[in-house]
Amino acid sequence: MLSERRLEVLRAIVQDYVGTEEPVGSKALTERHRLGVSPATVRNDMAVLEDEGFIAQPHTSAGRIPTDKGYRLFVDKLAGVKPLSSPERRAIQNFLDGAVDLDDVVGRTVRLLAQLTRQVAVVQYPSLTRSTVRHVELLALAPARLMLVLITDTGRVEQRMIDCPAPFGEASLADLRARLNSRVVGRRFADVPHLVQELPESFDSEDRGTVSTVLSTLLETLVEETEERLMIGGTSNLTRFGHDFPVMIRPVLEALEEQVVLLKLLGEATDSGMTVRIGHENAHEGLNSTSVVAVGYGSGDEAVAKLGVVGPTRMDYPGTMGAVRAVARYVGQILAES
Repeated sequence: MLSERRLEVLRAIVQDYVGTEEPVGSKALTERHRLGVSPATVRNDMAVLEDEGFIAQPHTSAGRIPTDKGYRLFVDKLAGVKPLSSPERRAIQNFLDGAVDLDDVVGRTVRLLAQLTRQVAVVQYPSLTRSTVRHVELLALAPARLMLVLITDTGRVEQRMIDCPAPFGEASLADLRARLNSRVVGRRFADVPHLVQELPESFDSEDRGTVSTVLSTLLETLVEETEERLMIGGTSNLTRFGHDFPVMIRPVLEALEEQVVLLKLLGEATDSGMTVRIGHENAHEGLNSTSVVAVGYGSGDEAVAKLGVVGPTRMDYPGTMGAVRAVARYVGQILAES
């Protein structure tokens, strides 16, 4: 375990390196920070930090820079995230409040996160597997053709066309709509199949084929839409950090194009807590020079999806974590009110 003084020296090195982009020396530390000890003591502390792998010397005559291990300890020992200012909070609320539907909410969230953090923003759409049914609408397009509209509690809307085996009257359609909604509204998608399995038997024989077709389409929609969707933005922000990537930026960009990689980076959506993965903690080799800050969001206590940012390990962790958490909170409020 490091002493509190050496932790303070590490904090000062991280803060200075993130702020200046230059390796940090003992003289600069004592001038910029009130460490309460001499430069010689700071040099000794830096030697211990280097021996234990928390900082490294990139060049013979240079100062020191944090390692992945050093950033990890810095984040783990953070007293708290940096709170957003009142103007920043108002800007977030005003920007997100103008959203008209779920796609707009996700799109605005991506742009907002990228602007606030100046990193790459990644937002996962709310998963249907963790959603509940708000409403099922059935619309007649022709005597034997219907449109099924599925609306979730998170504002997600799915539409399907249905070709019926026989004409289906307006009275039968209204009856099916009412009975279907009475069974599934407010229920989780995972519960829907057994809630509707006996529904065809309650209709007249000439309508059962169409009712079964409608239910099959509804259940297929649930299966098809379990595939997760993501939106990404702010990739051009990475060009500002070219010198932070030891080899080149291309492996990072290639990794960000793979949806499976991004989903693994964000982690399980049911985990609503903050996740920070630093450097080599990211399993994908192309992202070993990046850090990921992610958090769950949802319309209640349980997260329905994740959002976060990807950037270089030389990141303003307190500020980034504060921005990600604040945006997630506002998105959750919007979903709850939608």
